[in-house]
Amino acid sequence: MIFEGVESSQYISSILISAPYAKGDVQIELRGPVVSRPYIDMTVDVMNAFGVPVEREGGSGFRVTGGRCYDSGRFLVEADVSSASYFFLAAALCRGRVRVANINPQTLQGDIGFLRILEDLGCTVSTGDSWVEITGKTLRSGECSFDMGDMPDMVPTLAVLAAVRPGRTVVRNVAHLRIKESNRLKALARELTKVGIGAGETEDGIVIEGGRPRGAEIESYNDHRIAMSFAMLGLVVRGIRIRDRECVRKSFSGFWEEMRKLYSRP
Repeated sequence: MIFEGVESSQYISSILISAPYAKGDVQIELRGPVVSRPYIDMTVDVMNAFGVPVEREGGSGFRVTGGRCYDSGRFLVEADVSSASYFFLAAALCRGRVRVANINPQTLQGDIGFLRILEDLGCTVSTGDSWVEITGKTLRSGECSFDMGDMPDMVPTLAVLAAVRPGRTVVRNVAHLRIKESNRLKALARELTKVGIGAGETEDGIVIEGGRPRGAEIESYNDHRIAMSFAMLGLVVRGIRIRDRECVRKSFSGFWEEMRKLYSRP
């Protein structure tokens, strides 16, 4: 099977996971750009752990022997870096310090790359065997450009941080965000404009002019990532209100309870 211009790694992961049950061998060849590529690598890693080897053919090919079954076993499921990122964002916005436990800094999850962006923008990142700590600092000013193709779920998180950063932020290689739970590029541009921040879609991303956001009622578009990202903006901007708060249940049912902990002192 040949795939060109894959818009979601989930399509490839689903074929790989089911491939051992095929009558014959399954061969996949990827051509052109593949978004969220690290999540295909994660799929291969888990398949190997359960006794189904995936043969790599060059940099963009995979072969799985058909007529096989997975082995039973024990497997430690890593904590979700995507969910953790909102608390990384909180530290950056508030110039505070947040440590998130049960995070493997060496994870294959693509969203761990957001830590590099935070460092590039001036934050301090510390790590241990199973934790990550972010210390917010004065954000770097000026124009910055980021290719987010390997971590598209981090775009709403970065967009909110860009709203308070002095300078222009250019986000590239994420045209496929238009086919997520919402059209995230349009949603981000609209809601950022609503809070007084200049933002506009490009062919493959969004451009954000940082400034001083103001309070507003944020439409979540039934999209958990829009809701959680703008909720964190409310830590530093009075008057942020999120509509359809329950949409966060899709990925993080306890989000609002965990967020409240940011307001309490130990």
